[in-house]
Amino acid sequence: MPKFKTHRASAKRFKRTGNGGLKRSHAYTSHRFHGKTKKQRRQLRKSGMVSNSDMRRIRQMLSGLK
Repeated sequence: MPKFKTHRASAKRFKRTGNGGLKRSHAYTSHRFHGKTKKQRRQLRKSGMVSNSDMRRIRQMLSGLK
């Protein structure tokens, strides 16, 4: 049986947490900040967690990572 390869684009976007969750960054953070409120910009700086419905699919893409 061949080994699974890690999906490299996903490996650059997600980090594994200590409890086995997956950390991700928010979208809408590259430009056009003048159309967003201060509160929205501040909250977009923080990282988010991957939802449970996406977890299985993303874990499979990151199967080569520890």
